[in-house]
Amino acid sequence: MKPFLRQQLSRYTDRLGELEFLLSREDIMKDMTQFLALSREHTEMGAVASRWARYQSREADLATATDMLADADMADMAQEEIEGANAELAQLEAELTRMLLPKDPDDARNAFVEIRAGTGGDESTLFAGDLARMYTRYCDSLGWKTEIMSESASELGGYKEVVLRVEGHKVYGALKFESGGHRVQRVPVTETQGRIHTSACTVAVLAEPDEAEAIKINPSDLRIDTFRASGAGGQHINKTDSAVRITHLPTGIVAECQDGRSQHSNKAQALRVLTARIQEKDRSERAAKDAAERKSLVGTGDRSDRIRTYNFPQGRLTDHRINLTLYKLLTIMEGDLGDVIEALQAYEAAQQMADLELGKP
Repeated sequence: MKPFLRQQLSRYTDRLGELEFLLSREDIMKDMTQFLALSREHTEMGAVASRWARYQSREADLATATDMLADADMADMAQEEIEGANAELAQLEAELTRMLLPKDPDDARNAFVEIRAGTGGDESTLFAGDLARMYTRYCDSLGWKTEIMSESASELGGYKEVVLRVEGHKVYGALKFESGGHRVQRVPVTETQGRIHTSACTVAVLAEPDEAEAIKINPSDLRIDTFRASGAGGQHINKTDSAVRITHLPTGIVAECQDGRSQHSNKAQALRVLTARIQEKDRSERAAKDAAERKSLVGTGDRSDRIRTYNFPQGRLTDHRINLTLYKLLTIMEGDLGDVIEALQAYEAAQQMADLELGKP
């Protein structure tokens, strides 16, 4: 194990001792907010410290077994112990490395997935519909719940714009890499001469803020408009002004919702989307500053960045950020996104480990 990892792990053990002392103090126990925060940190530190203790124990076993090799009567048993210890040490080191990587607190959150048709006319709206279907099927395969927050359907059955809400375990941590420009190359259904066209959509994945963050928006900064919903929804939704559009005046950011059955529920949902968009604006600005210092996984976070190409004639998907090419495009479009997302997560982990080794936060 590299020396810098040992130093990091030793700090975890030291911090665990500090937390045990703090949690035993009466004044800390009386402050429930602080007590719960320290308890959560204690649980996280304890998990790392216990694996580190096991690693050190197996290192000692390895050293003992190595010494036993000199005894001819014990050599076979010692060799078996050495092989077992080395295998477990490699596994423990991989686990500890993952545990030490910095965690994005938003990774555990639910997410909004916004898909907008771009260049390419009708074909781009159909592609937007294909992307929405791909993400929905991927989420279904993981047991995540998806719902349409708002949509602007095209005449051919795709979307000019659609916003999905995804609820489940660590949704944002998996889907956050999807933000950016998605390009498709294929023969459109509207093409009569068999020519391949190129069109594009943009995807933005936003972490859903918690309720505490939602109330930080000053109500005087909001303009709330109601209007009659369009599209599917039955007679009720078409006869009342139940759809809601909220504009955040300082930034000009807009969110709307027309999927719910009441104006009250649509207002609540639109406010959640608006808060997520404001939060994402702040995140993108921070990412742009970070990108000036070092290259990041998703560039500057600009949604216009082309991140992926879907080439149907060749059955190929290419993610340009990590030079990943897979020749199983049709299964991916059916929701088999696991290999793509795992590759992106692995790349991020490698970047984080490189930064950790260099002493970067």
